Amino acid sequence: MDIKLAQCFISVDDHDKALPFYRDVLGLEVRNDVSYGGMRWVTVGSPAQPGVEIVIEPPLADPGASPADRQAVTELLAKGLLRGVIFSTDDCDATFERIRAAGGEVMQEPCDQPYGVRDCAFRDPAGNMLRFTQARTP
Repeated sequence: MDIKLAQCFISVDDHDKALPFYRDVLGLEVRNDVSYGGMRWVTVGSPAQPGVEIVIEPPLADPGASPADRQAVTELLAKGLLRGVIFSTDDCDATFERIRAAGGEVMQEPCDQPYGVRDCAFRDPAGNMLRFTQARTP
């Protein structure tokens, strides 16, 4: 059996703010941007990983979610408490400088972690934490 990651999801409160960050700042390509039935399906991905997409969606996009649940998730997003994603890079310091120069909100400058990576962290326009890791050579 061969199982591969195809899509992961990031909640955002405004597609029009998130898309320039993921496309222009991070350099991801837009694969889909489709509106249907009051929803918007936007996927982005790295050109180096054609089989993996990040779906940028509103908080709790499930059509069966209650208004109270939608509000709760929206509040968690506003606090920056939803999980983002971790990207790998071959040069953490250069990635950090490029994102910072583009106005990315710095959460952590590059540093060596005890678990074998050098990483840094930013917030996207919706408040999600994104980490960028570089494997350290022994």
